[in-house]
Amino acid sequence: MDVRLTATARLQLMDLNEPMLSRITAVLERLGNWPAVSGAKPLRGQLVGRYRLRTGDYRVQFYLAAGAVMVEKIGHRDGFYEG
Repeated sequence: MDVRLTATARLQLMDLNEPMLSRITAVLERLGNWPAVSGAKPLRGQLVGRYRLRTGDYRVQFYLAAGAVMVEKIGHRDGFYEG
């Protein structure tokens, strides 16, 4: 499946240090195998319809749209789900 990043997610990806960039890149590659991706959790509440994958203390938030996985947020777990 096609994996696309929003402009916000692309900027967040570019701000990562090299070791974390490698780990997040691996997560993005795994998302290309959706729905056969282990560890993806559906989100609840106001984020219903979205999913998250984690690697260490970092999270990747995404949703499905038009046959693609849309990554909309990448960041550290501290405050990740807040506004």
